[in-house]
Amino acid sequence: MDGRLQIFAGNSHPGLAAEIMTHLEAPLGRALVGEWKNGETRVKLEENVRGCDVFVIQSMCNPVDHHLVELLLMIDALRRASAARITAVVPYYAYAKQEKKTTGREPISAKLVANLICTAGAHRILTIDLHAPAIEGFFDIPVDHLRATPPLARHFKRQGLDGVVAVSPDAGGVQRAEDFRVRLGGSLAIISKRHPGPDVTEALEMVGDVDGKVAVIVDDMISTGGTLTIAAELLRQRGAAAVHAAATHGIFAADALDLIDRSPLDRLFVTDTLPLPATGPRTKLEVLTIAPLLAEAIMRIHKDLSISALFT
Repeated sequence: MDGRLQIFAGNSHPGLAAEIMTHLEAPLGRALVGEWKNGETRVKLEENVRGCDVFVIQSMCNPVDHHLVELLLMIDALRRASAARITAVVPYYAYAKQEKKTTGREPISAKLVANLICTAGAHRILTIDLHAPAIEGFFDIPVDHLRATPPLARHFKRQGLDGVVAVSPDAGGVQRAEDFRVRLGGSLAIISKRHPGPDVTEALEMVGDVDGKVAVIVDDMISTGGTLTIAAELLRQRGAAAVHAAATHGIFAADALDLIDRSPLDRLFVTDTLPLPATGPRTKLEVLTIAPLLAEAIMRIHKDLSISALFT
């Protein structure tokens, strides 16, 4: 590898790609990423990448399958153009909720997506807050798994809030909420929930005291908003003085933004791993950029420096 760094981006999240390049103080690599008249995806690199260390920025946002194919074709084009190393920078990894079979005759979609990325020719993956950490094991290449908890906790710390309770909306997110609590101070609460059907959530019980305190629901993604609103309602019932939420991925499927706007939630903070929907109320929403973290990680990978040092 001759040491040259080249960074390209698909069409999924041009705003985030531009922000990352601003922090890196470099231009994006030139590439044609579009569609043929028959609807098929068209990719053509317009830079010499032979022997380069190349990063491809592509978040798997809606339409998910289209942006996944863009990523795969860009990786394949880079491999065939003799790039020395190809890193897929995937801020949001789609299909992460489908990491296991819950009933018979179902695919393990997250594993298939990992296979596709590896087969296309990626040498490593850089991603943020996989819904299931076990997905790292689906790849036969190195995975640099970043966490958004540190920057989110730093933002809340700057607010100077007292009596904060970090709330995990389910048992699976306790470690994330505990990390947030340690960085911010305060206590921990856990909500028990179940899913009687797809995208349907019911809260069962809560462990922890939130009476008169500021509750911060800590989650990795907001999809339909059902879990978030139910948790906010329960916290209000238990006497929380204020209810905020901090999440990495703002998917906001269907009418999620309307649901959140009508909920007892005071404020929702998400990162910009995904672009916001074109419509929907945003009065309770604040977006924090994850670009500095991704830019730093890209440079550390390029220079073969530690990624773990970002989270100390």
